[in-house]
Amino acid sequence: MTSAYGGIRWESGLSRVFQYEHQQSRIGGSLWEYPMRYLENSPLFTLDKVQTPLLILHNDKDGAVPWYQGIELFSGLRRLGKPCWLLNYNDEPHWPVKLQNRMDFQRRMQQFFDYYLMSAPQPKWMKRGVPPMEKGILQGLETDD
Repeated sequence: MTSAYGGIRWESGLSRVFQYEHQQSRIGGSLWEYPMRYLENSPLFTLDKVQTPLLILHNDKDGAVPWYQGIELFSGLRRLGKPCWLLNYNDEPHWPVKLQNRMDFQRRMQQFFDYYLMSAPQPKWMKRGVPPMEKGILQGLETDD
């Protein structure tokens, strides 16, 4: 909430202030009127309490939520040694619209939950990630088993 408060929604160019003060977040006032409300509702300040592995989807053409917030969340969790993965589909908005990206996300989400809930083998993308230079070439969907 604190990092995006003064920003704009990329699709419309509207200031984000309205959504934090009176709409979706309903804080009730500005960052300066209620700084603790903004801090208490900003996950970055409590990442040390996260205990559940997290799969983050945040695309770089998201006009609703700033893409850098997904990076902040991912970087903070990794810095704290928490198990988390960040999936990014280039040139996609808030949710993947291209069929191949939808299918890829569905498969990775299934593998994530299968690993944590069904004791399935961990796929390579979860073990070592997919470096940016390999995106679209090596998917890492296979397992060593």
